[in-house]
Amino acid sequence: MNKNETRFFVLTGGPGSGKSAVIEALHGAGYARAVEAGRSIIQDQLAIGGNGLPWKDPIHFAELMLSWDIRSYHIAEQSIGTVFFDRGVVDVIGYLRLLGLPVPKHMEDAATRFRYNRRVFIASPWEEIYQQDRERTQDFVEAVRTYEAMIAAYSEYGYELVKLPKITVEERMHFILQRVSS
Repeated sequence: MNKNETRFFVLTGGPGSGKSAVIEALHGAGYARAVEAGRSIIQDQLAIGGNGLPWKDPIHFAELMLSWDIRSYHIAEQSIGTVFFDRGVVDVIGYLRLLGLPVPKHMEDAATRFRYNRRVFIASPWEEIYQQDRERTQDFVEAVRTYEAMIAAYSEYGYELVKLPKITVEERMHFILQRVSS
């Protein structure tokens, strides 16, 4: 296990399950974080009239997410201490499989090369907090399918999934921190 694998932790799951809120709470508590690629890419592509959107060109969107995630990984390598990632390279593979699209070899190679801590935190679908918005256009059924795709993808790449309980953001943050330090 390299030093990144001991200090880089991913939060994954379906959309709208509270991942980003926990990442922001961790950041507010002084931890480094990498923001989610998908939402930022959608915002940028909408702003410039680009085609790298999941509903226009999902393969282009996946490539943009992969580039973003690798860049986030490299930026995190320059930091000291624990870093929390709002999704990781493996999420791109889960996304393509969710859509029934082939996963290019370079993406598989990226998932093998850019490794995170073996313990990955996963947020399960949570209908009571789920909301659609300009960037999150999936319905709750697709959020559940995304969650299942992430379980399959991360398991395939040898990660141990730790399910986040459906509790407050602060309680989730403490749940994660207890498991990061153990």
